[in-house]
Amino acid sequence: MDNKLLISLTQKYGSPLYVYDTSKIESQYQRILNAFSKVKKLKINYAVKANSNINILKFFKKINSGIDTVSIQEVLLGIEAGFSPESIIFTPNGVSLSEIEEAAKLGVQINIDNLSVLEQFGHHYPNIPVCVRINPHIMAGGNRKISVGHINSKFGISIHQIPHIKRVVENTGMKINGVHMHTGSDILDIDVFLAATEILFNTALEFQDLEFIDFGSGFKVPYKEGDISTNIEELGAKLSTRFLEFCKEYGKELTLVFEPGKFLVSEAGVFLTHVNVVKHTPSNVFASVDSGLNHLIRPMLYDAYHHIHNISNPSGRERYYEVVGYICETDTFGSNRRISEISEGDILCFNNAGAYCFSMSSNYNSRFKPAEVLIHNGKDYLIRKQETFNDLLKNQELVDL
Repeated sequence: MDNKLLISLTQKYGSPLYVYDTSKIESQYQRILNAFSKVKKLKINYAVKANSNINILKFFKKINSGIDTVSIQEVLLGIEAGFSPESIIFTPNGVSLSEIEEAAKLGVQINIDNLSVLEQFGHHYPNIPVCVRINPHIMAGGNRKISVGHINSKFGISIHQIPHIKRVVENTGMKINGVHMHTGSDILDIDVFLAATEILFNTALEFQDLEFIDFGSGFKVPYKEGDISTNIEELGAKLSTRFLEFCKEYGKELTLVFEPGKFLVSEAGVFLTHVNVVKHTPSNVFASVDSGLNHLIRPMLYDAYHHIHNISNPSGRERYYEVVGYICETDTFGSNRRISEISEGDILCFNNAGAYCFSMSSNYNSRFKPAEVLIHNGKDYLIRKQETFNDLLKNQELVDL
């Protein structure tokens, strides 16, 4: 996005500010379609948790995506955005049976990741087909905090417990219509991921009524110049060939499903902040902005990298800065960052802010959540207003003590 445009948006809507570009979302979506073009039955389910603004969801509906949801609230958001229940998969973790029952009554595809709930659901609703989430015991790369397919993960039913799944199916008469895995974000080695798909293929052979195989996602996007990313084209070529071979072996044309979140929206978003203070100390130069971990927690939560650049002075002499927030604890966005010289009042832009940024924001320190803007066909739309003081009090009840 053009620097002058972004600066003008902060003047129009204030800062801090999230900005998303639908053209980048669509191009990323098309990349997956192109990479797997050999597969006739391909379904992409956008992972709602990455960015759940209803306008983002409506855009995914417009480009014929389905959605992947992890809470009943995300299911309801999807329906509100216009998705049919058949285009929604519900993959919760550790929730009550009642929440799964509520989703099932809405008609969405249920995906179950533990034996206890599978057995309970099968006894109560043997006529509702379900998918099962398998833990392949694979570390496909990236930060351990966002890797969810390894042996110590709380997610999925272990591949060593397949006989237990089959026993539940036999005892309840339920139907398994899909098998699923998700290794987590930042797949670095395609061959490791492909090894995990072989585990899922072997699992699929254990169930005779499948309609789809869901390979999750976790495709890595670049965070800085020269950064490694998942080669989706190479993965598409290799996995498509193997998937079609498997369908012949299985004796039925199945649907290949992915559920990307970060891959689709991360690079489509930026986060804009205003520099409040430039502070010199004996050891550092701090650029303090009008935001903090309350708006963008990823760097503090799991050391995520967001490239930061000064769009007010893009060609200035570069210096080293600690970019920090205004929260009253250690609150660092970037350490020892080489950025064009920063002055108080400048606008700093954080890249890769479309996924797991606003959706993880909070009102910590009683700060307001920022506004969100969507760029579509060259026009800007306010898709979330900045909060006000009344929003902080909205659900609080005053009592006479």
